[in-house]
Amino acid sequence: MEKIKGMVVEIVFKNDDNGYTVAALEHSNDEVTIVGCMPTITVGETIELDGKWINHKMYGPQFEVSSFIPCTPESEEGIYIYLSAGLIKGIGPKMARKIVDVFGLNTLDIIQMNPEKLTQVDGIGKKKAETIGKSFQDNRELRNLIISLSKYGITPNYCLKIYKKYKNKSIQIVETNPYKLAEDIRGIGFKLADNIATKMGIDRHSKDRISQGIIYTLTQSLSEGHTYLPKSKLIKEASKLLEINDEYIKDIVFKLALDQKIQIEKGPVEDNIYLIPYYISENGVCKKLIELSQYEFDDIKLNIDKEISSIEKEDNITLANNQKEAVIQALQKGVMVVTGGPGTGKTTTINTIIKIFENLKMNIYLSAPTGRAAKRMSETTGKEAKTIHRLLEMGYSSEDEEMVFMKSEDDQLDADVVIIDEVSMVDILLMYNLLKAIKPGTRVILVGDSDQLPSVGAGNVLKDIIDSNIIKVVKLDEIFRQAKESMIVVNAHKINKGEKLDLNVKGKDFYFIPKYEKEDILKEIVNLAHKRLPDYYKIDNLKDIQILSPMRKGDTGVFNLNLCLQNVLNPNDKFKVEEKFQKRIFRVGDKVMQIKNNYTKKWKNDDETKDGEGVYNGDIGYIYHIDKEEKIVYILFDEYKIAQYDYNELDEIDHSFCTTIHKSQGSEFPVVIIPITWAPPMLLTRNLLYTAVTRAKELVVLVGDIKYLDYMVKNNKIYDRYSNLNIKLSRFKDEGLLVE
Repeated sequence: MEKIKGMVVEIVFKNDDNGYTVAALEHSNDEVTIVGCMPTITVGETIELDGKWINHKMYGPQFEVSSFIPCTPESEEGIYIYLSAGLIKGIGPKMARKIVDVFGLNTLDIIQMNPEKLTQVDGIGKKKAETIGKSFQDNRELRNLIISLSKYGITPNYCLKIYKKYKNKSIQIVETNPYKLAEDIRGIGFKLADNIATKMGIDRHSKDRISQGIIYTLTQSLSEGHTYLPKSKLIKEASKLLEINDEYIKDIVFKLALDQKIQIEKGPVEDNIYLIPYYISENGVCKKLIELSQYEFDDIKLNIDKEISSIEKEDNITLANNQKEAVIQALQKGVMVVTGGPGTGKTTTINTIIKIFENLKMNIYLSAPTGRAAKRMSETTGKEAKTIHRLLEMGYSSEDEEMVFMKSEDDQLDADVVIIDEVSMVDILLMYNLLKAIKPGTRVILVGDSDQLPSVGAGNVLKDIIDSNIIKVVKLDEIFRQAKESMIVVNAHKINKGEKLDLNVKGKDFYFIPKYEKEDILKEIVNLAHKRLPDYYKIDNLKDIQILSPMRKGDTGVFNLNLCLQNVLNPNDKFKVEEKFQKRIFRVGDKVMQIKNNYTKKWKNDDETKDGEGVYNGDIGYIYHIDKEEKIVYILFDEYKIAQYDYNELDEIDHSFCTTIHKSQGSEFPVVIIPITWAPPMLLTRNLLYTAVTRAKELVVLVGDIKYLDYMVKNNKIYDRYSNLNIKLSRFKDEGLLVE
């Protein structure tokens, strides 16, 4: 093994996936080629390498690198090149030159040991000096981490996520228990963690490996909506994952239960295996629903018929019998459900209920599971509606930085009435946290459409509550005359009934364009969004049109449609700043979506007179500005909220010229375009089509093959979720514990 040292003068090739790099190194007054896994090296950096000289048939002598460490640059020019490479937040080429001019060879020592002295440089204040010092330190620690973990096949991108999670404990945690990565790091699945463990020599039959395999199998089942797995299914799936005999797994299942990592619940046929939080939540939701629904209210001194008549006259409306029934039940019941499809008057019903409770001087809270759904609720009621997370005053615990709700059984909501919209989107964990914060004697009204897609998270909360026949349910099923004029509404109900749709009715709002090849479908959608619909309807092709696809991959999937739509709706322009992140280009003017809840993300309006925090999964915005030197992307949400994203936070953002139907839940758009083509059967379902169609307010355009549209309408297969809320609620009635 030989050692060489020098400054990187050129990166010839770099594979971002595995870190393999070909570079030119200035060594002993000569320029040599170095090759190997060097994912973090940058031009201008001085490095020391271990390896050996080889003679490549085509490229001649090369130094094959087995390991390397960064060294402090030995010249002012080397320091300048290193700082201007873009590694340190707050330092670009101009600022690098200024700093080196002031501090010379002492520059890096100053940044590391006394960053406050950077204020001596023109253009650097106290805050910026602190930012540079922190970024430099983080960069050094991250680089050391990447070098240490690269031998296990962990890419730089994952190293960054690991570092953000574990900080200076990263190497210790990874080498002690690599399976923890599968639990904590988004994108690192069990198989990658298992591969790392194999390289470390961990026995495939080790208890840690089997335990993590079982936990991982249960965790993966959450993404399919299950709150538990039957024991036989768990063992079968874990055995397949771990590639070991069932008997090893059975023993560890009981050990995990003894260690309170999982919960075994006796079922009618076999044991059901839960992750602890989901067991507690499912039982807790059941208990709280029974408690709230059984509360005995004092009689309200109110002539309800007279009150309803007064509101009908005031608002110039006429309530259907089911709507009146919903209003009456809202007054009488502790918990009730209002459900119904589009055009059946859910909004009118809820607004009437709100007015009556307001007249009774009751304190009413309105809420919905997502930011967009809460915004819609505010618009339709004229009252403030909060996300459930904001309602519960979400925060983070100081010890482990995990999400906690300040409103809970220890500090409950000061509410007489709580109305929750879009309950089909609420999973079992969120419902439990919500119900814990509601005190007995509060009326709870759950509003939703049970024919929509179920929640992304585990559970089948709304459907289970309705199917249990324990909680009072009022189903609105009369389509009002004005709604019947909309083919969107008419066809939505036809979809639910499995009936043939009315397509291309002249002058209406529901159209089907037949195209049979995926390339033709793609071209038609792009043309519709770019020119045809904006020109004909005089609408904005970014703000008014939303493309919804059932799937992510393929010619008409979200990934490819976003690329094609970006090229025509927000093309490259020399006046638009853009930045490449992984395999995507973010450009000023791009339509983007927040793809996970970030409750602490701060935002300000454009004149900084108002601020707040929280950007939520599904929120759509537009890239407002990109600061390449500071490495910050500014995104405008809701036409006035500007949030800042560091480059390392861009994994929270995705393009949203097109998005999945699942991501559109709780949202409404003026115009919706949907590709209708081949997809896996689980994505060609009636409720998926119904959800997509009901996102549109003014126009739906379907593009594709009519046979797949017919298939979706007829395919009422709902993939069952393992959820016991329905059974647990029903048990109270079977055991005579309910007061009718």
